[in-house]
This record gives sequence, C-alpha cells and structure tokens, in this order.
Amino acid sequence: MLELKNISFDVEAEKGTKEILKNISLVIPDNKFVAITGPNGGGKSTLAKVIAGIEKPTSGQILFDGTDITEMDITERAKLGISYAFQQPVRFKGITVKDLIELAAGKNISTASACNYLSEVGLCAKDYIRREVNASLSGGELKRIEIATVLARKTKLTLFDEPEAGIDLWSFQNLIRVFEKMHQEIQGSIIIISHQERILNIADEIVVIADGTIRQTGAKAEILPELLNTSAGCQFTK
Repeated sequence: MLELKNISFDVEAEKGTKEILKNISLVIPDNKFVAITGPNGGGKSTLAKVIAGIEKPTSGQILFDGTDITEMDITERAKLGISYAFQQPVRFKGITVKDLIELAAGKNISTASACNYLSEVGLCAKDYIRREVNASLSGGELKRIEIATVLARKTKLTLFDEPEAGIDLWSFQNLIRVFEKMHQEIQGSIIIISHQERILNIADEIVVIADGTIRQTGAKAEILPELLNTSAGCQFTK
C-alpha cells in the first residue's frame, strides 16, 4: 500500500516560492488501478515524480508498505518495487533493446522471452531486439519499449506518466489491452497520469488534481460520469 501524508512541493520562482503540490493526502491500496487526471499544470506529473523519488517533497511523508520512503531516491524505491515510466523516455546509446529488458527484469532472460515483452506492446520483435536504444528510434517506439521493460520488472507499484503521448491510434488501443492484462496478471498497483477517457474507463479509481490539490477521488463509476458531464470534461480525449 502507498500512503501520502500531507505532501507539499514548492519551487523557487521569480516572484518567490510557488506551490506545486499543496498538502496532498492519498492512499493507494494494493492491487488497484488508479488513474490521476485533471487540468494541465495542476500538479499530476509532479506528484508522480514525488512518488517515484525523482523529486523530494518540501513537506509531508510517504509510506510504502508501512516503510517511510520520504528520503529515499529513485534507485532505493525501485529496489522496494516501484517502477516509473517517463512521459519522455530516456535514450541509452550503446545499449540494445534486449539489454534494457534484461536490466529491467533483473536477470538474464532468453531472446524469446524478451521478444514476448516487445510483442505485448505491438512491436515486431525481430526488428527491434538487437537495436540500440538511441536516436534512431522514434518517440512512440521508445515509449512502447519502455512499457515492455516495465512489464518485465513486474513491480508492486507501477507509475505511468501520460503513456499515450506520441503513440499512434493502433498502438494506443493495444496499450489499453496491455494495461488491462497487467492489472489482471500482476499482483501490484498501477497509477496512470492521463487525460484519455479510455484509460480512465479501465481504472478502478480516479483521482482528480487541480491547482496542486485533490479535488475528487473515488470509484470510476462515481467520478467519471461527473467529469464527462461538466465543462472540465472538454479536456478529455477519447
């Protein structure tokens, strides 16, 4: 279980301190699929980075399975079972796709196993397995490879920051199936930052963040119809 207690995050701006997150408290139970949504600039991606350990909160406490991880960095949190998929995936010159999947899995795996992960995200394995993770790959290809590495890790908590960014329509439909399969087969929680209605529609719970605060949280059946029936629903894409 992930528990956020009174999390705030400030940055220095030209006109003084700017509050990005304001006293956020949230509980993510085990084995839940949670979608975090809300207006652009509301603090969603910052919250994901704070959970992953990329950013440290200005105040508050983060507990993961009862352990205080507030001061732990991203590497320490990864060892505890937290994965983070970047909105803009990192390129690794000199590392092949198979190498990257093996690193994610934390063990040597067969080429066939690595190819299975690539196939899950809609990539023709034989075209990618030996390629370097460098500038020759498009943003959409990198995004799918990164998701394949997350599948290989099988961690207890997985964070995706706008996984639909740079993904074509066919690939996005395939990713929806990937997320559904992850939720069914991996005994862990999934948190996805997204504006996509189709992603919100497969979540168990939805959290709405605006202006650095949680405005709504609850079951999909309770939150989604209200979102789509208000003016704020204009921001969502199908």
